[in-house]
Amino acid sequence: MSHRIYRMSFASVYPLYVQKAEKKGRTKAEVDEVLRWLTGHSQASLEAEIAAKTNFEDFFARAPRLNPNRELITGTVCGVRVETIEEPLMRELRYMDKLIDELAKGRKLEKILRTA
Repeated sequence: MSHRIYRMSFASVYPLYVQKAEKKGRTKAEVDEVLRWLTGHSQASLEAEIAAKTNFEDFFARAPRLNPNRELITGTVCGVRVETIEEPLMRELRYMDKLIDELAKGRKLEKILRTA
């Protein structure tokens, strides 16, 4: 099943992630760090995907290395438990949303990145 969000450009949502984090005193650099942790992108390749207006489906398909620890991400996004989402791409999107939510809620970066 192809959801409409899969065809949306990552670049159209990225500024909203940054805005959400900055409203809560976090930085664009922290947003980028979380996204690099999740996808394995370098800063340059992350910026290239944004500049290319890559859609979400291709963004995740081209991710250099999805972090295996992303499966440790649990909790709810939009009232749905991320760990129970069956559709793989939707689960990746919700993992990303959950990481940004945790950042905006003031969680320590080490905990967000599942290193502590």
